[in-house]
Amino acid sequence: MAKSQLTFTDVDLTVNVPAGTRIIEISEKIGAGITYGCREGDCGTCLTRVIEGAENLSEPSALELRVLKENLAGHNDRLACQCQVLGGAVKVRPG
Repeated sequence: MAKSQLTFTDVDLTVNVPAGTRIIEISEKIGAGITYGCREGDCGTCLTRVIEGAENLSEPSALELRVLKENLAGHNDRLACQCQVLGGAVKVRPG
């Protein structure tokens, strides 16, 4: 299985993750500062700023796009409970 690197800049930690891993899963395990309220993609509490590697993430679903718009998210923001690391290297921090 392909491995990817996911870096949380708020805690200065990089971990190797299997492709297809959702950002929130790793954030919880390592104690990064990305918070969440639901895991279902409809509350927006896990808003995450993608610093590098956005091209290595899954495309946002219609639901994620709606929630990002409702939360006035920026171009580099994603929901950690929804986006998956597909390969390569990704750097994120809490939104």
